[in-house]
Amino acid sequence: MKAPGRFARFDALALTATVWFLGKFLRYAFPPLFGRLQDTYGVSRTALGTAFTGFMLVYAAMQFPSGYLADRLGSVRVITVGGLVTAAGALVLVVDLPFAVLAGAMVVMGAGTGTYKTVAVELLSRVYPARTGRALGVFDTFGSLAGAAAPAVVVVTVAAPPVFGASWRTLFLLGGLAAAAVAVAFAVRVPRRVPEDPTDGTHSAVALDEYRRLFRRWRFTVFVAATVLFSFAYNGAIAFLPLYLTSETSLSAATANLLFGALFAVSLVQVVTGDASDRVGTLPVLAVTLGAATAGLGAVRFLSATGGPVVLGAAVVVLGLGAHGYRPVRGAYLMTVVPDAVAGGSLGVVRTLLMGAGAVAPAVVGYLSETATFGVAFGLLAVALAGATGLVVALWALDR
Repeated sequence: MKAPGRFARFDALALTATVWFLGKFLRYAFPPLFGRLQDTYGVSRTALGTAFTGFMLVYAAMQFPSGYLADRLGSVRVITVGGLVTAAGALVLVVDLPFAVLAGAMVVMGAGTGTYKTVAVELLSRVYPARTGRALGVFDTFGSLAGAAAPAVVVVTVAAPPVFGASWRTLFLLGGLAAAAVAVAFAVRVPRRVPEDPTDGTHSAVALDEYRRLFRRWRFTVFVAATVLFSFAYNGAIAFLPLYLTSETSLSAATANLLFGALFAVSLVQVVTGDASDRVGTLPVLAVTLGAATAGLGAVRFLSATGGPVVLGAAVVVLGLGAHGYRPVRGAYLMTVVPDAVAGGSLGVVRTLLMGAGAVAPAVVGYLSETATFGVAFGLLAVALAGATGLVVALWALDR
């Protein structure tokens, strides 16, 4: 039976969001597994952080190429190929092979998932032009819920009987198969919802120099700086939050993983902030959400010695509300300040920079945690997030 038209038109959003969910689920499965991977492979936190940084660096490096290709070949093709590459990387982890292979598979997964966000933002802004903020809120909420699901699934799979030499490998088997299936469904259903074909030749004459010229616009440049600082702080925090809470507080590993899941469970706020940005403007919402994220991360850092589960849990929730609430509005704001003809590539440039900063964060945090203290590492992240907040508040004040 055919779905009513008013609901059928959301299939593009549902499938795009599901692709994003699976990509982020596979990424966020790694931090809760760091302790298990240390035991399995006998490697240091620095090695694990560096491997995760490899994942994120390749993810970051794919942002501009994927956007550039989407401007010329079409968004659907780029996302479909990315989904199949992600599935292949996940399925490699089903086999019990050396740590170097695991690190290589993480790189492959980074390349696949690196095609998603940049292209999806541009795609959804064309499919739902009147409700871009709301669509991106739903999209980012799906992705963030993956962070809530991943720790819970890790707990279940680790406790399950071994199937492929280590019980956690089952997670990547199921995740890889699901990623492949959804990529095929996406390729079949979404093209009929795209209002125009970006491969009709209208973008073929755009020069690469057009992307560089964007940085002559001071509002664009200042916002890029803010989002780079946010990405560094956020990615550094989530990569080591479970281990930080276990090492620096009185919380057990199980409680730390539950709080890590809570960080993502509150991501439904993205629907609210995305809709609010459609109504009241992007910059006010960006300032409020970044301020909340800064307060939450600061509390996690400075209350780690004295705070109990309730206090630290509240701090993690505030961090989650602010960080997740910020993300869809960031995309909506960028879509208002970049030209339509180079939207995919422009978003790719920005996301390459912000994800590059986010990619190096796990290695920096891992290194500082071993050469100095975890407190020093998380203090640096809190300062970076405060800097991002200050820049956005300045933009808002000047805009008014």
